[in-house]
Amino acid sequence: MLDAMASARNPLAAGSRLGRLTRRGRAAAAAPEQELAGRASAEAARQQAEPEPEFPAPGEPRAAAFFDLDNTVMQGAALFHFGRGLYKRKFFSKRELARFAWQQAYFRLAGVEHRGHMHEVRDSALSIVRGHRVSELMAMGEEIYDEYLAKRIWPGTRALAQAHLDAGQRVWLVTAAPVEMATIIARRLGLTGALGTVAESVDGVYTGRLVGEVLHGPAKAVAVRALAEAEGLDLSLCAAYSDSANDIPMLSLVGYPYAINPDSALRAHAKKHGWRLRDYRTGRRAARIGVPAAAGAGALVGGAAAALALHRRRR
Repeated sequence: MLDAMASARNPLAAGSRLGRLTRRGRAAAAAPEQELAGRASAEAARQQAEPEPEFPAPGEPRAAAFFDLDNTVMQGAALFHFGRGLYKRKFFSKRELARFAWQQAYFRLAGVEHRGHMHEVRDSALSIVRGHRVSELMAMGEEIYDEYLAKRIWPGTRALAQAHLDAGQRVWLVTAAPVEMATIIARRLGLTGALGTVAESVDGVYTGRLVGEVLHGPAKAVAVRALAEAEGLDLSLCAAYSDSANDIPMLSLVGYPYAINPDSALRAHAKKHGWRLRDYRTGRRAARIGVPAAAGAGALVGGAAAALALHRRRR
């Protein structure tokens, strides 16, 4: 009543009130669309959020986790960046670099793991480090980690490893890279340790011979099983993480296999068997998986880096 009287006395006030009511009506009419937009955004955020990792309850002493290194824990190949660092420090000559890099580039572009060719690559790599001291390589490795590798660790995979550690479980890297290099990375990340390719040394000097073969494919599964037996682990309670179909033997050993940034073959295998998937790459990067590594100077340095497939075996 008072409002009506006031409006009659003041037409401008009445118009202002009408404007407010009109604006309120428009806001109310738009509310369903706003609600839909809000709910859609919330659902998208929920789907993007990483679910909690699935592994045994904290405190289980027989549980552990095994992580591949390249493209799983870190972006790219660790050997590539160690090779860059070693070449920068004049660890090997341009002639040695070119010889080994040609073999490695051929293998990468051909995409075929011919046993004879792999032996040639291995022998060429080992010839580069023959006569060098283990301590020399380790000291360089510490510097190279800070220079090239630390910034390439995938935060998502690092968080998964930390979740295992927080649950009181042990965590190992498992990689074809030299065990010295793998050990440096594991220590810097606060992990339990590393399994890597073992090369022979006598009195702290590399002999140019491997102990066995490169830790690749089925050899990783052998190493994980041997470590589990030695440490009293139950592999059905353990988790393993890798980006590559080459590691299916290792992933198949454990009760909790994860495909991390998987190649196309591993992605298909994981979906078929109901394995868990995580992808920390951008869409553009993921689309390029399966394309051979680029040739040129970068490929040459990366190829020469495999010369680091090393570990000492003391007499």
